[in-house]
Amino acid sequence: MNKTEKQQLKEEILRKKQEKSIYIIAHYYQRSEVQEIADFVGDSYAMALAARDSESEIILVAGVDFMAETAAILCPDKIILSPEPAATCPMANSISAEHIRTYRELHPDTLVVTYVNTPAEVKAVSDVCVTSSNAEKIISRLPEDKKIYFVPDQNLARNIARGLDREITAYDSACPIHAVVTKDEIIKLKAEHPEALVLVHPECDPEVVQLADYAGSTAGILNKVVKSDEKIFIIGTESGIFHAIQKQCPEKQLILASKELICPNMKSITLSKIKYSIDDLETPITVPGNIARQAAVALEKMIELASEK
Repeated sequence: MNKTEKQQLKEEILRKKQEKSIYIIAHYYQRSEVQEIADFVGDSYAMALAARDSESEIILVAGVDFMAETAAILCPDKIILSPEPAATCPMANSISAEHIRTYRELHPDTLVVTYVNTPAEVKAVSDVCVTSSNAEKIISRLPEDKKIYFVPDQNLARNIARGLDREITAYDSACPIHAVVTKDEIIKLKAEHPEALVLVHPECDPEVVQLADYAGSTAGILNKVVKSDEKIFIIGTESGIFHAIQKQCPEKQLILASKELICPNMKSITLSKIKYSIDDLETPITVPGNIARQAAVALEKMIELASEK
């Protein structure tokens, strides 16, 4: 697709979404052209709030499957569309509801804290959900006499445990994209660019996080660059964030911590798929009622704890 064809497709999507009153939310890891046609772009937590607070009856979620499921859980009276239902998260799929049930039987005094990067049925058997932007805050507010089992991201769990100086048992899984960033790679890039700030996602290995000047959610990394007086940044998260940063800070130099920081599932969503989704209202995402109700409890608990002063 050439530049002219892509522009025509974007204009058609913008026209049709307005005609049908479709609200498009997209993750920062989406292709730049997808971010450009979205009504809202943010990280997973902000996307969940945007879906919940939208006045539109139809919401198209340009993100992986658990993001569309989260929107469907929080918006039971709205139509939630996914332009690519096969877009998924390997880490999210590594954990099952049955595993959590079994763990609870063996450890009845444990609170199950579930990363939002999980299927709906896993959220439904959890005590509270968290995102990378609010996990530390939420866990700090849980009773200190309770043990915590964190699923499914072991790197995020270990980084939070170190930050809070609190014991957290973690499920053995990690994001395959953020896991590609290595300590040696950061050391090498820092030697080549000694003036650069290193900003990484807490899904990265703790050894990488300890070398960083800042570790935070995707939105946190964006805000850090925007507010910083520095000019060069080594970025340890998915490459899609570059578009949002460069829109606000075109003069700043961004260096990707690894050339492999590209999520194929996020990038599987295209303008053509979004147009098809809008044209035919495909594919509607639904979550079975009992699972949705139970998962909503964990999600609303997250929003409640994250919103407290």
